[in-house]
Amino acid sequence: MREQQLQDVLRRIPAGVATLQGEALRFGFVNEAMQLVLGSPVQEGQPVAEHPGTIPTDLLEVMQQVFQSGRPYVAKAYCIPLPGTDGEKPTPRYFDIALEPVREGDAPVSGLLLFAVDVTVQEEARQRAHQLSIETRRLDTRLRVLTETVPQITFTVDAAGKYEYVSPQWYYFTGQPPTADLNAIWPLLIHPDDRLRVLYQSDSARAAGIGWSYEYRLRRHDGQYRWLLSRALPELHAPDQAVFWHGALTEIHDQRELAEALRRGEAELRFLADSIPELIWTATAEGFIDYYNEYTAEYSGLTKDELGPTGWINLLDPSEQAGAARRWVQSIASGQPYEGLFRMRRHDGRYRWHIIRARQLADERGPRWFGACTDVDDQHRLREVLQTQYDELARTNRDLDTFVYTASHDLKQPVLNLRGLFEELRRSASFDDPQESQIVHMVDEALGQLDATLQELAATVQDQRGLSAPVETLDLRSVADEVLLGLRAQVQESDAVVELDFSAAPTLIYGRANLRSILHNLFSNALKFADPGRPPHIVVRSALTESGQPILTVQDNGLGMELPGRPAPVFQPFARQHPHIAGAGVGMYLVQRIVASRGGHLDVTSTVGQGTTFTVYWFEA
Repeated sequence: MREQQLQDVLRRIPAGVATLQGEALRFGFVNEAMQLVLGSPVQEGQPVAEHPGTIPTDLLEVMQQVFQSGRPYVAKAYCIPLPGTDGEKPTPRYFDIALEPVREGDAPVSGLLLFAVDVTVQEEARQRAHQLSIETRRLDTRLRVLTETVPQITFTVDAAGKYEYVSPQWYYFTGQPPTADLNAIWPLLIHPDDRLRVLYQSDSARAAGIGWSYEYRLRRHDGQYRWLLSRALPELHAPDQAVFWHGALTEIHDQRELAEALRRGEAELRFLADSIPELIWTATAEGFIDYYNEYTAEYSGLTKDELGPTGWINLLDPSEQAGAARRWVQSIASGQPYEGLFRMRRHDGRYRWHIIRARQLADERGPRWFGACTDVDDQHRLREVLQTQYDELARTNRDLDTFVYTASHDLKQPVLNLRGLFEELRRSASFDDPQESQIVHMVDEALGQLDATLQELAATVQDQRGLSAPVETLDLRSVADEVLLGLRAQVQESDAVVELDFSAAPTLIYGRANLRSILHNLFSNALKFADPGRPPHIVVRSALTESGQPILTVQDNGLGMELPGRPAPVFQPFARQHPHIAGAGVGMYLVQRIVASRGGHLDVTSTVGQGTTFTVYWFEA
């Protein structure tokens, strides 16, 4: 009766129970839970090895060994795949298997008790926990590598302010050994002026359960204090209780010094702007003025608020405000520099001329405008006076040129008449004077000089009027050949040798008439003042100075001249060094005037009896 009750109880328990009898381990009692484990119906007396169910081979071997040794065995979370239905894969199930030998007293083992408790849920949970643990360790390793690779110092602090972790960068930065007590040494490395503030801010943040962000100076391994930015966020545990603070220290010393330098520079620039006696201002990208220097208020008599964002336009003469505003809007839209000459009202109501300039500066902060209003009233009025005087002098100069040209032209006919009368007198009259021939020669020479002087004056006036001739790119050899063609008779008569070398600077941007006049005077002078003891040898070369400016040298082997004691002789009209040679003395004066009018100068070196070298610097460097 008791045995039957026991079997009823064993059949209903959720664990699998079976008895295995004899050395062949034949099935005896098998409850329903064990039937599910075995996967197919069990026949009483059937050996375990012949059961077509799901008992693995290794479990069968262990059963035989337990039967033979008589020692019980327990296998935890043993996997027994349950066959699937409809061709599905077997489902792994996990059981705690217990094998207990059955014997009576000291008798040999007569069988085994087999217990199987389904622990699939627990085992799967354990396996998931194990996988999570592996993944956690992997992520922790990756995070540690990341924190130890980044240049920042990372740390973890608990709620009491004790450091739980600090990355190796802290030891590199501070030079402290790894055995140092972080909690004791860290506060001592903070700059004394920052220490109390830092400790208070961190304590307050931990007490409130919030993060922090502040800057302080920490002593580096070389003893220098460097600015660092400390930021940390709390790790919250239920119920919203901060347990740890994870943070990082970032060195910002260079950025802070740069910001300080920029602040000082800006202050110095503002001081400089306030010290300049000009109206200095800055404007936003939209063109609204956001800064005026102190002089602006002094000049206008208005405060910065009264001037407003468009103050300088309101200070202009009413007739100029609309045009100035339109141009300002166009500059804002295009980014082009702004410049204009306007009349600007002073605090006493008087309008003074100003040049208003503004340029746009674009950087990482965006475009901004910087402008200045420069008082040029005195210069403007002086320019007007000078312009009036210049116009008057130009008119007078033109009148003089006209008078000289007219006089020289009108005197030509009387000179011709005199020469005709003199020729007639010499042909028909006779003088009883032993010096007749000498007097006749002197009169003839005087008439020739008078005629040459009148021609030179007329040519000078003509060349003077051509000083403003338009410039063009000229081929020096071509122009020189034209001039020499006009002097061909003199060249052939004197048996002169002329060498031209324009390879270094073959072209020149100049006025054609001016260049012809310069070359004509230089060449004709070299031929006119030739040494009678040797044929003329003229060398003409072009070259470039070190600064790249073109020059021209004309060297001869003529009579030479005595130069005054100054580097650049000034040629005066009608000044002559060789009065025995016919000429008016205006040729070199004219060359000097033409070269100077084009922004250049004329240099000369000479040795009496050996020759002269003229160097024309077409343009000043």
